[in-house]
Amino acid sequence: MSTASSARESTAPVVIRGPSALTGDPRRFLHLTWTLALQEFKLRFFGSVLGYLWQLMRPLLLFGVLYVVFTQFVQVSTQQFFPVSLLLGIVFFTFFAEATSGAVSSVADREQLVRKIHFPRLAIPLAVVLTAAFNLLLNLVVLVLFGLAVGVEVRWTWLELPLLAVLLGLYAVGIAALLSALFVRFRDVRPIWDVALQVAFYASLIIVPFETVHAQFPRLARLLLVNPLAAIIQQGRHAVVDAELPGAAAAIGGRALLLVPLAVIAATLGLGLLVFQRAAPRIAEDL
Repeated sequence: MSTASSARESTAPVVIRGPSALTGDPRRFLHLTWTLALQEFKLRFFGSVLGYLWQLMRPLLLFGVLYVVFTQFVQVSTQQFFPVSLLLGIVFFTFFAEATSGAVSSVADREQLVRKIHFPRLAIPLAVVLTAAFNLLLNLVVLVLFGLAVGVEVRWTWLELPLLAVLLGLYAVGIAALLSALFVRFRDVRPIWDVALQVAFYASLIIVPFETVHAQFPRLARLLLVNPLAAIIQQGRHAVVDAELPGAAAAIGGRALLLVPLAVIAATLGLGLLVFQRAAPRIAEDL
């Protein structure tokens, strides 16, 4: 009996699991993610005369165009520090757009690496978000300097800025993981997300501030704050630009309702990681 059972066990198929999204060694995973992000950050400006200045100029150029249009031709706000509020919204949205749109095809773009090397797949989209975070840090320095130049008061609430950046980063990680996993099998994800980003730009209270929308459409203004990006931008304007502007909790109608955008962040992060985790072992075959 023992010989027969041993024979059956020896002939049983061996299940070979593909690479997972994460790894049992957190230090190796973080090191790989950091290396990929740093490499991408350096290569992006390789051979450029102005180098990293281009990263600072992009949001500033967009800010300049929007500022001229919406202050000289179309009056959308009478806020004292409206230019700083506008720049803050552009900086946060630029990070979000760069992190998510860059992650869409990130796994597919590294097809040769994915096919040949066994490593945690989640490091690829996470590295894209981290690269965007490097750029966000540079742009926040410009934001702070511009705010000080126009007379924005330094307050202790500025300490909220890193927390807001972390929340936005977690939201971006969830979407980046979800989009990068779906793009491997469904290439329509890119054009769909490009359109979604355009809608998100105008729905995140970046150009037309919350106060202007609330004056005419109060329910719509509160509904827009369900979007975590809009809530983060609103809280950032309150904490960094002008204390007289309503914070996210006051704007949405209370601290209890503020749990809604926070729940959206948590749900998006969980869904993105779950989808990527399930897709990771088959990514090389699906490419």
